Amino acid sequence: MTRGGATKDRTDGSERKCIATGEIQPKQGLIRFVMGPDGQVVPDVMGKLPGRGVYVASSRAALETAVKKKLFSRSFKAQVQVPDDLVQEVERQVARRLVELISLARKSGDAVSGFERVKDWLYKEDARVLIQASDGSGRGKSKLSTPYKGKFIGCLTADELGLAFGRQTAIHAALASGGLSKRVVDEAQRLQGLREMVGGDGRTEG
Repeated sequence: MTRGGATKDRTDGSERKCIATGEIQPKQGLIRFVMGPDGQVVPDVMGKLPGRGVYVASSRAALETAVKKKLFSRSFKAQVQVPDDLVQEVERQVARRLVELISLARKSGDAVSGFERVKDWLYKEDARVLIQASDGSGRGKSKLSTPYKGKFIGCLTADELGLAFGRQTAIHAALASGGLSKRVVDEAQRLQGLREMVGGDGRTEG
C-alpha cells in the first residue's frame, strides 16, 4: 500500500470472485460472507466461519452495490436477510481486527508508537511500515517519511491507534519487517477501501 492507494498483488494466496464487481482478486482483499442459520447474511472477516461463503471486494461501493442489487440472495440462491448496518458492521470488524493485529505486534516487540521512537526506528532502518493516524496533524505527520520500499498505513484514527498501544491516542507508529507486518498491511488495505478518510484540523500526539 502507498499513500496514493492500494495496489493489487496476485502473487500470494488463492483468489475469489467478487459478486458485486465480477473481478477475481486475492482472498485477502475481499470480505467473506456466510448465511447464518436464521437466513441472515453474516460477515466473516477472519474467514473461519463454517458454511459456503461468498465474497465482496473490500470497498464501500462494492458492498453497497451487493446490498442494493440483492446480490447476496442471488449468490446464496436463497432469500436472505441483510442487516441495515451491514456495511458499517464490516468496517467496524475490519478496524477492530487491524487494531488487534497491531497490538499483537506491539506485544512481540515488532511495533512502537510515539514520534521520537518512530523517528529513531526510521533512522536506523528498523521500520518496514509507517502508521499515522488519519486525524493527526498534517504538519506533524509530514516530518516522517515512509521507509524506502516500505508501506504506509493511514486509515486508523488516533483513538484506534492509541487503543492498539494501550494509550488514549497515538498519531505515529511503526512496524518492523517480518512478524505480523504483512497481515497488518493486508488488513489495512481492506479497511482503506471501506473507510472514508476523516478531514479536519488534525490532532497532536497525546
